[in-house]
Amino acid sequence: MHNFIPPHRFFPYLTWTEIAEMPDPENTVIIQPIGAIEQHGPHLPLIVDAAIATAVTGLALEKLDRTIPAYALSTLYYGKSNEHWHFPGTITLTSETLISVLMEVGESIYRAGFRKLVFLNAHGGQPQILDMVARDLHQQHEDFMVFPLFVWRVPHIAKELFSPEELELGIHAGDIETSVMLSILPDVVRRDKAVREFPHGLPSDSLLSMEGKLPFAWVTRDLSASGVLGDATAATEEKGSRLLESVVDSWVKAIADIYKFQQPQCFRSVSK
Repeated sequence: MHNFIPPHRFFPYLTWTEIAEMPDPENTVIIQPIGAIEQHGPHLPLIVDAAIATAVTGLALEKLDRTIPAYALSTLYYGKSNEHWHFPGTITLTSETLISVLMEVGESIYRAGFRKLVFLNAHGGQPQILDMVARDLHQQHEDFMVFPLFVWRVPHIAKELFSPEELELGIHAGDIETSVMLSILPDVVRRDKAVREFPHGLPSDSLLSMEGKLPFAWVTRDLSASGVLGDATAATEEKGSRLLESVVDSWVKAIADIYKFQQPQCFRSVSK
């Protein structure tokens, strides 16, 4: 049931009495891996984002100093994936449903005595939702430290391994995600069906972009016929393993930093 998560770090394997007897729940780091079940082209399975979130969480917890108390919750496999829903197999929650689920998970963790919750997300379609939920949870409970984090925003070596075009435009099922999947779940990658397709019809000589400071709204079929945005044909297991190792090492540091983190308290008003 724990998949990539070390058994001794898997929160659902604990008993309620073990949780009640924890010596330092306020600084124990609880991690909620979050992914999606959505199309990833003809060569990758629907589980990519959930698999990457789970693998990164588990491998980081395996390397983490054993004296740091940190546990992973069960992966939240479903996310907000409506940009992909024109492709069969995609399962999506609405924004409202995802917000409700995350808020109620957070409330449950807080009620159990924990004060540090990490949303470790690997799906690019929902960071904004996690930002809002984290802010709302902290606003409701001033001693609740909530971290809405994206798996790829830690330091890593992608620039050493992938082309500039891939780094800029290969945001879905391209070289990067395919290489990582070849590293963690090679048996479910259909290598013979890998394709190279970059976004079609992007505005040229414009301040507007698909993603960035001045983005426009889009769904995947606006930009890609195959569901791929990137060059999956260039993927290798070696690149995926090297990238994953660098990402995991950064997450080990990030989790340790969260363990040591204390909420800034410049000012606390007498009343809320």
